[in-house]
Amino acid sequence: MLAWVSIGVTTVMVAGSLTAYTMYRDAFGNITQKSVNKDIINPRPPDTGALNVLLVGSDTRAGAGNAKYGQQTARLADAGGKRTDTIILMHISPNRDKARLISFPRDSMVQIPKCKNETTKQEMAPRRDMINSAYNSGGVACTISTIETLTGIRVNHFVEVDFSGFKNIVDALGGIEICLKTAVNDRASKLVLPAGRSRLDGEKALGYVRLRHYGDGSDIQRIRRQQIFLSKVVAKATSSELLTDVGKLKDFISAAAGSVTMDPELANDPEQLIEIAMSAKQLTAGGVQFTTIPWAPDPQDKNRVVWKEPDATKLFTSIKTDTEVATPAPSASAGTTKPKVTIKPEQVKVQVLNGTKTVGKAREVADQLAEQGFTVVGLGNYEAPGGVGLAKTEVHYAKTTETAPDYAGTLTGAVLPKPTSAAGWVKVTNPSAYTSTTAAAGVAPKGAPVIQLVVGEDFDSVKVTKLPDSVKNSTITAADQKNVCT
Repeated sequence: MLAWVSIGVTTVMVAGSLTAYTMYRDAFGNITQKSVNKDIINPRPPDTGALNVLLVGSDTRAGAGNAKYGQQTARLADAGGKRTDTIILMHISPNRDKARLISFPRDSMVQIPKCKNETTKQEMAPRRDMINSAYNSGGVACTISTIETLTGIRVNHFVEVDFSGFKNIVDALGGIEICLKTAVNDRASKLVLPAGRSRLDGEKALGYVRLRHYGDGSDIQRIRRQQIFLSKVVAKATSSELLTDVGKLKDFISAAAGSVTMDPELANDPEQLIEIAMSAKQLTAGGVQFTTIPWAPDPQDKNRVVWKEPDATKLFTSIKTDTEVATPAPSASAGTTKPKVTIKPEQVKVQVLNGTKTVGKAREVADQLAEQGFTVVGLGNYEAPGGVGLAKTEVHYAKTTETAPDYAGTLTGAVLPKPTSAAGWVKVTNPSAYTSTTAAAGVAPKGAPVIQLVVGEDFDSVKVTKLPDSVKNSTITAADQKNVCT
């Protein structure tokens, strides 16, 4: 579960100076590498410029220090099977200035795609199963493929940590303080703690993050405890107390680097590691959020969950459409024109035209725009020359309105792929009014120009920046978890 912390902090020194990197580079060589790309056999989503890292906490009992957490089968070569005890997708924005960590409940019933068996390399048929079973048979490659096919998000890298690695990281930090609302005496997780505050060493911390028989006993509540614990770990790992103590820092870096497995492309790329480290530092500024997938009980089994739709898809779309590196707007020089005014989506009036051969496409896109705050004022069709579908989406505005290009710019920035804009409206056929059934009506200011969005065959989606309440309610900000009791 804490894999990203370990790689983030091991590279803080790299970001600081070359001298620091030279001092600690030997520790980086302790990172175990595993190449899995050749075992991913499903089509992969496109790269968007963001950095998406799959973090898996393995519950394998194979290996030193892990066997005691299982029964007799735990002493077998492959520990009688393994599953992902924790699955988190860490999304770092293209600007590398904020991060969202999405937790996937291991009890989620999902469609697992075809995968190679990790041991035999034979292809396995698709099936409906718990999400963590993908790791059991197909390893990290199948877990990556499952996440990609379910979300449409490209997984750029992975980091894996097992029980022993987790304990080593916590111990190297000198333990982590947690707070419990009630006392715990749980044999399954080998944990006994009083109510109130306790400092946990690696062994007790492992019991804490694995704890199920506490509170309502749900995997969802367990995920929330893990998220809060992770916030505390990163806060301590990036604190001046650690970073200014050369001896402690070196011990921690060695423990962290020796506790994880990752793909060679990440392990051997200091620049990517630096980007992750810099995102870790954003925790103190409140730039990192933890989100649990919106969920509901599985109708077929109340002990399992399914993802709530369309809310989950909107969350995935927000990740997929986080694609652009922001560039500062140029300021006006003395004696020149005023700098451009930022136009918000709710200030933009949009007429959506269907230039494709797909019936209902204009309303589909209009609903997406309305949900993101745009003021949609009408629908219609556009007949491309030759009677064929328009290949690429276009934006048009009135030639006579001086500020129209600014309004058009806000619209083009919200559509993927980004369309071109041009002065001059196009002819509309079958125009009609638009009333949203999914969002409150927009409130564009009086006199705002109407911008035409002509939907082409290449249209992918509207960028999602406003998320459903179910996503907001299942999200916590890392910097706010300092004094939380669970």
